[in-house]
Amino acid sequence: MTADLNAIARNCMTWLDAHADSRQQYRFIDIANGEFMLTKPVLTLADVKKIAAAAEAHATQNGWAVVIAICDDGGHPLWLQRLDGTAPISSYIAPEKARTAALGNRASKVYEDVINGGRYSFLSVPNLQGMLEGGEPIIVDGQCIGAVGVSGVQSSEDAQVAQAGIRAILPS
Repeated sequence: MTADLNAIARNCMTWLDAHADSRQQYRFIDIANGEFMLTKPVLTLADVKKIAAAAEAHATQNGWAVVIAICDDGGHPLWLQRLDGTAPISSYIAPEKARTAALGNRASKVYEDVINGGRYSFLSVPNLQGMLEGGEPIIVDGQCIGAVGVSGVQSSEDAQVAQAGIRAILPS
């Protein structure tokens, strides 16, 4: 048994040495016979509820009527919340901002800036429709695990609400 554990540890360390740049991005589980599978963190329902509550609190504190959308790393919806007084169109915009941030692993504002910078052909990118500020990725250990999209006020304020939500689970 000890020999097996030593072999597993050696295999793991060999892989880590070969992929030194990935050490902090991945966790490992032993699946059998010294074989390892990479794992990553995921959003839980408890995480989503914390994000939504913090985002709502920030919006309410500022008197902002917004829609808060949260998705997983594949852009699949996990949460949609429309605060009283928010325009109906925001219920379509917020999820797309979240989806764009999740699929791109970056804030949706990056895409808005690319387009505003004159690269109009970027508008033809498939499956990205929320290329406006207000979508923020949730990054854990260098991996995108989801995103928050907010719509209803100025785009920079939407981004503030999304960031406040994310800080509820990732304070630093």
